[in-house]
Amino acid sequence: MPVSASPTRKLAAIGAVIALVVAVIAIGVAIGKSAEGDRGTDRGAPEAAASVEPEEDPAQQKMFDDLAERTSRRQDGDPLAVGKKDAPVVLVEYADYQCSFCGRFTRETQPGLIKKFVDAGTLRIEFRNFTVFGADSERAARASWAAGQQGRFWQLHDALYAKTRKGKALAEDKLVDLARTSGVPDIEKFRADMKSADAARALKKDQDEGYQLGVQSTPSFLINGRPVAGAQPAEVFAQGIKDAAARAAKKGPEAKNGSADKGAGQ
Repeated sequence: MPVSASPTRKLAAIGAVIALVVAVIAIGVAIGKSAEGDRGTDRGAPEAAASVEPEEDPAQQKMFDDLAERTSRRQDGDPLAVGKKDAPVVLVEYADYQCSFCGRFTRETQPGLIKKFVDAGTLRIEFRNFTVFGADSERAARASWAAGQQGRFWQLHDALYAKTRKGKALAEDKLVDLARTSGVPDIEKFRADMKSADAARALKKDQDEGYQLGVQSTPSFLINGRPVAGAQPAEVFAQGIKDAAARAAKKGPEAKNGSADKGAGQ
């Protein structure tokens, strides 16, 4: 009769996996620090990093799978997500609204990914408010969350990133104006939601998740658990998504059903 592992040994094993994951993410985001070091001042696009490789050993692949399971929320009706809940690939983005390279990704790369992969049902994008530049960033993040409560998150998100906005450009009255032009119907509710305890909790959840993974700079991404640091060229994301979709297809329908079950239980 097989002897089951003790709770202490199980916890130690889980801790070892988490430590490996944190190490991988820390290495990945360290690449991106040079891309966004001084509050997003444009110094040219970062060079493509070898963040997504076509082949990994089974232990490393399991590590990425575990990380995807921890970070891909797949929640029904998540206003900060776009794409099918059970899409085979989930791209998680950690970003700050004062980050110029985050804006570059939103303007130049994300529309193509949505057209090519989200609309085809292959990709789901989940946004995380990872504020690193202080009170102005936090105010903008609260505003985006508040817009999401009225189904206008992506409209305000895109408006915030339409150009680089910093400091006074993210004052409350400016955010209210952007919310109005983004089609948020109830501005008084928007103001209240922006200042609510629920908004604070949502931001803290996103930020705590990022810090636990070792995220240190923006933008940082996970493609089915694999780190991509910085606003890389569109080809890097496209290849990473294709590779992740191919790996998911090899796993068969059970993996897809598991993803759907996870979303249903949240």
